[in-house]
This record gives sequence, structure tokens and C-alpha cells, in this order.
Amino acid sequence: MEKRSFTDHLRSVDDAALLALFSMRPDLVTPIPPDIASLAVRATSAPSLARAIDSLNKWQFQVIEACAALDEPIREKDIVALTDKAALNVIPFLISIGLIYPSEDGLRLPYQLREVIGNEPAGLGPTSMAKLKLSALDEMPADAKKILSHLVWGPPRGSVGDIKNPGPGVAWLLKEKFLVPLDQRTVILPKEVAIHLRGGKIHKEQFITAPQLQGTKRDAKNRDLAAIANISTVLRWVEELLNFWAEEPADSLRAGGLGVRDLKVASQHLGVDESCTAFIAELAYLSSLIAINADDQILPSNKFDIWLMQTPGARWQQIASQWLITSRVSGLVGRVESKNIAALGPELDRVNATRVRTLTLELLKENASIAPSKESFRELFSWRAPVRRNSSLQEELVEWSLREAEWLGITGQGALSKYGKAFIDGEDLEIIDADLPKTVDHILIQGDNTAIAPGPLEHEISGALAIMADIESRGGATVYRFSESTIRRTLDHGKTGEEISSFLKKVSKTPMPQPLEYLIADVAKKHGKLRVGNTSSFIRCEDSALIAQIIADKKLDVLSLRRIAPEVLICDHDATDAMRLLREAGYLPAGESANGIMLTGPRTNRAVTKPRPPRVIGEIETPTKESLGAAIRALRTGEKSSHRQTHLRSIANNALGSLPRTSANETLDLLTQYIEKGQSLSIGYADNNGSVSHRIIDPLKVSAGSLIARDHATGELQTFRIPRITGVAPL
Repeated sequence: MEKRSFTDHLRSVDDAALLALFSMRPDLVTPIPPDIASLAVRATSAPSLARAIDSLNKWQFQVIEACAALDEPIREKDIVALTDKAALNVIPFLISIGLIYPSEDGLRLPYQLREVIGNEPAGLGPTSMAKLKLSALDEMPADAKKILSHLVWGPPRGSVGDIKNPGPGVAWLLKEKFLVPLDQRTVILPKEVAIHLRGGKIHKEQFITAPQLQGTKRDAKNRDLAAIANISTVLRWVEELLNFWAEEPADSLRAGGLGVRDLKVASQHLGVDESCTAFIAELAYLSSLIAINADDQILPSNKFDIWLMQTPGARWQQIASQWLITSRVSGLVGRVESKNIAALGPELDRVNATRVRTLTLELLKENASIAPSKESFRELFSWRAPVRRNSSLQEELVEWSLREAEWLGITGQGALSKYGKAFIDGEDLEIIDADLPKTVDHILIQGDNTAIAPGPLEHEISGALAIMADIESRGGATVYRFSESTIRRTLDHGKTGEEISSFLKKVSKTPMPQPLEYLIADVAKKHGKLRVGNTSSFIRCEDSALIAQIIADKKLDVLSLRRIAPEVLICDHDATDAMRLLREAGYLPAGESANGIMLTGPRTNRAVTKPRPPRVIGEIETPTKESLGAAIRALRTGEKSSHRQTHLRSIANNALGSLPRTSANETLDLLTQYIEKGQSLSIGYADNNGSVSHRIIDPLKVSAGSLIARDHATGELQTFRIPRITGVAPL
């Protein structure tokens, strides 16, 4: 078979070659093209070629640049002359990925590849139109040599003051055709001159082999211990953040996302910096654990309760899997260059984020026992993926990926852990459940209104204690602090003072100090004496002295309180705002319903709306071998069908001019005859404007003055009006 085009090349390869092509370029079968010609068009389109080029390492890209710098047809010896003998090992790979293809007279490049690489590959200018005497370069003037030294390694364009009156160096180069004027102020260096001055090579340095990764060797036991601690911590972070938002919902910005103030408050609650808080919030968002209510409040979703019931390994896998495939980049939050980007906002998508994370984990797996230095890892990553699309963020994306992998526990002390390796390989993560520290069922209450949890608490105890106290410090042991506000919060959840004391005495291995007992009793005694409801809101209290105190309190002037009875005040603020302001002023109000019942009881505070995780913007997922095999079979079938259609169309086109002009009755008799034979027909069919088009059909039956047939062009059943059929011919 003579191969003159890329389509001819694809038609000549076997199924194994197509399987290799589709494995490396999955976008070519998403969706499956109808035939080889369509596949060739897709494979030579600029977006597909750009993806393929982005998959090359630095040495492979240098070879393809050399190919782009040569005129077609390209010979292998010319590629070697511009690069190195090692290029011979790269050429078969470039053919297999469809970036070059063999023809009868040499190698050629697919259409548009030069445009994707750039008009000046490797910093080389265009081919000279004039015959050049390159030996004259050995005797060029010093001024000319200085000018060429600025252009030889690219870019090949330079500016001059006036092309009609240049300096002596430029004048000599223009005279010898070693520079070509583009306009009155711009000149360009021809490709042949640059290659000669570069010593026959097109790159200053050839990166044939990958740089060696440098770093600190980590002991397996130590890195796994660090990793399991990180896994435990990140699960606790997610749970704490969502429990905090259940109590004090964050507000969503009008443009979408989490405001700076709410991010800072959440960060202070977790005891981590804002970049880490943004990362945790994104993990919850990606896993559908949070949702935004109709009133723009960010709250845990019902899926959060389901997530809490799962094993730690399943919980961790859910958030880690979403992190790996998402196109969202939490590292952009708080970045100086992107100060207006909000966590959970719509502006965090970066198309190559998934690719960077995947390759980062791949490189860590290849060097499993090493905690790489940032500079060495960046250098190796740059060799493996010298991206040309969205390259401005690549170094930061790599740094953020390493940082987030450590936060997640995929790495421990900077090196890949056994949990990270199992995650990358898609193995069972029950090892996480086995290795996590065992939960404890007790606390140690101290005399300073604090309690120490000597390990991770059981879920029920942890949930109850999170309401009764604030976390003061975290680590192997967690320190909780009791205060008036935390006791009030527990009372708001429907617990009595006695129930609080009873719970703490039950779970504490140390006796409960008297000051804490007095604090609980004192707050419980005051709680609910003052009640707030809606008018917009009212404040009711049986203690008239307390009512008088509130009216006189300058801190509550913002409420604009008005007394309508000795024990009742009203204001224009909502009951929630009124309660918040009263608490900030040191009072302990409780909510009251319209019928006078005090509103206390356990509150889960979950979003009513369905969570809407962000869509993934980025690269196409690699299909399985089974789906690739099915794609090849569909493509081969489509190619056969396309070939048959072309053959039938050729026959029909030849027959169209000789189709008989039959009446409707004659046409009907002929159609009946051919339906019985089950034979394909070529018909002429008139449209609404009277234009006759040719159709290839398989007639099935005649009904109500119409022919029902399968149209070969669409493969679907269609109805043809018999009076519009101008003629019939068998195929």
C-alpha cells in the first residue's frame, strides 16, 4: 500500500499499533471516531497534538523539534546529525504516538504539528530563500559576530534603527544574506546560519537522560509512622471543620466561595494556617460533604453523617481519590498573584493540575525511599514534563502537590509511604484501619477547667466533647478547655447541667474538680432565664431587674430595644442576631418558640440542599484495555462500512444520470419487486425545493403512499414519499 498521507499510514498499521496509539492518546477514542479518516482528522488537530506533545519528556521533545526544523521528507540520518545517535531510539516512539509517520520517501509530520510546536522550533528562523556561502562566516567582522551572538540561540529576530541605514555589522550581514529584513526595523536570522554557528546541532545542551533525584533516604518504619499520623490528622481536620460549620455556618460569597474572614475564623479554630484550611475545605467540597443552603450558608451535608459511619480507610480513600483527579488547586488561595481567588470558589480550576499530581506520585513511587529535595525534584519533573501549556504555574503546582501529599499521608517525612503506594496501585486500604492508633474511651480532667484526651477518642465521646469544650491544642494528646460559652452551647443542645456533670464524671479517669462543677451549675442556673423569640424578635424575662439591666446596657444600644411590658422587650433584629448580641454582651439567653416553649435540644444542623461537587476540568481519563479493544473493533467495522458506502456512492453517482423518469405507479411496481428481492437501491429523491438528491436505501415496505427504508447515509429508518421518487435503480 502506498502511503502518501497520515490517513494512509493509520490504515496500514495493525491493531497492536492502534492499541498503543490509543493508550498514549486516549482523547482519540473519546468518543470513538466512525472511521480511519475521522481518526486521522482528530489526531492531527491542534488540541490533540498539543496533548501528545505535553506527554513527551525533554529529550523526546528535543528530537521532535529537530524534526520540525527539517524540510520534508525527513531522513533519520539528518535527525541524528542535528541531535545525537540516541535519537534513533526515540523515532519509533514518536511514530507510535502519531507525531511523525513513515511515507514512501521518508518521515513526515502530521498537519498542524509545526504550528503547535511553534514557527521557530528550538529558536531557529525560517529557511533562507537565497544561496548562502556559509564559509564567509569564518571571516566576518567583529561587529557582525557580536550581533550574531545575540541571535544564534534564539529568538532569531532582532531590531535595527533603520534598515536603510544600519550599522556596519548589520550592513555586512544583510549584504551576505546572513540576515533577512522583515520590515523597516526587524531582521531575522535564517535557519542554516544558526545551525552552522551552533556547530551543526540545534540545542545548546542535549538532555538525553533523566537527572538523578537527590534527597534524604528515609527508613520505612519512620516514614510509615509519620504517614499514619498525617492520615489520622487530616481525617480529624475534616471532621472538626464540618462540626464547626454545623455550629457556626460560614457564609458563601455572592460570586461563590468562602470569604476571607470565614476562612480565617476556621483556620483559628483548627489551629492551622489558611492555606491548609483552604485545602481541607476543598477536600470536603470535592467529596460532597458540604453544601450551600438557599440562604447562602455553607453547612455539612447529610453525606457527612454517612462518611462518619465509614471506616477510617474508606473515609481517607474517598477524600484522597477526589484530590488526585480534581482540576481544582487550593494552593491558589492566598497567593499574592491571585489574591481575589476564594476557597470553594469557581476560579480554582487549572487544566493540568491532575497531570501534575499524577506524575508527582509516579516519581515518588519510582524513588520510594527518598524524600527528595525541592530543587532536585523540580529538575526531574521538568525533564519528565517540560510542558508548554499552562507552564507558568508548573513549579508551584509541583510544590503544592508535594505539600498536599504530605498533609494527606500519601508521604511521610517527604517519602512515599506504604499507604501512598497502596493508594497509587489501587490496592485495599484496610492497612490504614489496622495501623491507626486505637481509640480511647476516657479523658483526664485537670484542675484548670481543661481535659486531656490521651489519644483519638471514640466517635460518640468525641462528638459530645466537641460541643462541651473547645480544642486548645492538638497532637498525640488533645487538650479541651471548658468555659462559660461552651457550657452554654451544650445547654442549647438540650443537655441539663446534671447531664453534663454526669457525662464528664463517667468518661473521666480523674475526679471532676470543684471549680468546673460550680461553673456548670452556675451557667445552668442562669441559662434560659432570659428568652428570645421573633416579632422580628422579643426578649422575655421574669426577672424585672435583669430587664432593666439590659435596657441600660450601652453595648446593646444597637438592638434599639423597646419595653412593651414589665417583663417583655421587643426589637427589629432577627432572634438569631439578638441572641448573638446578647451573648457577646455577657448574657445567657435561650431561644423560645411562638407558643412559649424554650428551644433547646440536640442540633445536627445539616444543609437542606443537595451537595453539588465541582465538575472536573482537565485531561481525559485513560480507558481500560477492554474499552480500547472495543474501540478498535468499532473503528474497523466503521472503516469497512465507510469503504462500502464509498463504493456504493460511486456506483450510484454513475447510475444517477441514467435513472428512468417513472410515474408514481411505475415506481410503486418497481419498489414492490425490489422489496421482495431484498435488494439495495439507488433512488433519486426530490426535496421541498424540487432539487433531486441521490439516496442509497434498503427498501422494507410500502405504506400509505410512502416507502419505509433504511437510509445507508444515516443507518436509520426513514420515510420517502413515493411521488417524490424520480427514479429507481438496483445496486
